[in-house]
Amino acid sequence: MKVYTIMVCIAASLLIVANVDGQDLPRTFKLDPKVLANVKKEIQSGSAKYSDALKDLKKNAEKAAKRVPPSVMEKGFTPPSGSKHDYMSMGKYWWPDPKKANGLPYIRRDGRVNPEVKKITDHDNGAIMINAVATLSAAYFYLGNEAYAAAGAKYLRVWFLDTATCMNPNLNYGQSVPGRNDGRRDGVLDMHGFCELIDAIGMLEGSTQLTAADRQGLHSWFQQYLVWLQQSDNGKGEFKAANNHGNWYDVQLATVMRFLGKDEQARTFLEGAKERRIAAQIEPDGSQPKELERTRSLHYSLFNLEAMFTLASIGEHLGVDLWHYQTGDGRSIRKALDYLLPTLKGEKKWTHEQIDDVKPGVAYPLLVEAARVYQDSHYADAASRIPDALKLFQASVLYSGQ
Repeated sequence: MKVYTIMVCIAASLLIVANVDGQDLPRTFKLDPKVLANVKKEIQSGSAKYSDALKDLKKNAEKAAKRVPPSVMEKGFTPPSGSKHDYMSMGKYWWPDPKKANGLPYIRRDGRVNPEVKKITDHDNGAIMINAVATLSAAYFYLGNEAYAAAGAKYLRVWFLDTATCMNPNLNYGQSVPGRNDGRRDGVLDMHGFCELIDAIGMLEGSTQLTAADRQGLHSWFQQYLVWLQQSDNGKGEFKAANNHGNWYDVQLATVMRFLGKDEQARTFLEGAKERRIAAQIEPDGSQPKELERTRSLHYSLFNLEAMFTLASIGEHLGVDLWHYQTGDGRSIRKALDYLLPTLKGEKKWTHEQIDDVKPGVAYPLLVEAARVYQDSHYADAASRIPDALKLFQASVLYSGQ
């Protein structure tokens, strides 16, 4: 498809919130519920606009529905607490010290993943669970098939609610390092996908498959998790992190607060992110020093910017404008994107260390969202030139509310 046609599609998606006609809106906090409702309305009216993406969604939902939901009980290790219900993972960039007979304590090799991390299954199983619930909830929401909702609810019960399989609401043993610790504050990052998961729960709430007991159980679980985030040493430590970890902590906390109906607390917390995150992590030229010092500097610059975009989306629904916040010397979310834009458009080679490839598609949602927020065609143009832009456009509307 020609670039111009793709740009027209993108431009049309930015206007999709114009008319919701009093529809019941899903209870989502990052995703725009008005966009989701209007896309659903288009699909139900017989529009073929998203036909390819819907085919992929249905195929993925069928696959997820047939899978046995994973749990934290599957790991072959028992955390120091003595309970497999406690989540456990290993820091992925830590390796045996070749100078030590037993390899202990492990040493850090930034950006290079130790395959040992796969031996502890909680991290990958958590990602599988989140992705499955997001896929099944979207399939239910758009297609109205209660079987998808039933499968999504089953994943939630196994991971969070069933006494035989549920995860305890803590990350005490996340990203442990052999010979150094049983768990670190960095482990909080393992569940940065909870924002996506909570929006998926909101898309399921119109179904009869998510019962009142399920809703109460999930509310209770996340209430306990919120206390852990705010009061545990790992949680408090991650709040102080000055890089992407701090932003993703904020995303989790703000999303959980909203899920629990604590909107005023979330609003105050997000206001603080202006100075705590944007002013502190972005330079006047738009660079992100803490991410540039990494061996995967482009990846982490995008990853941190994704967290800031997510915070801004959550804030937008609460009247907190992180999108346009700017310090006196010019630090802002937009400036951080503009710093990366020449590289994303292929006009400038990335000059910082990046030891592996970064797929251009990861930047697509950021560029489309920037086009909407800043009403600037440069971002839509950059998005349209990414390979498979039309496919990414359709998927971003269905999954991201963009």
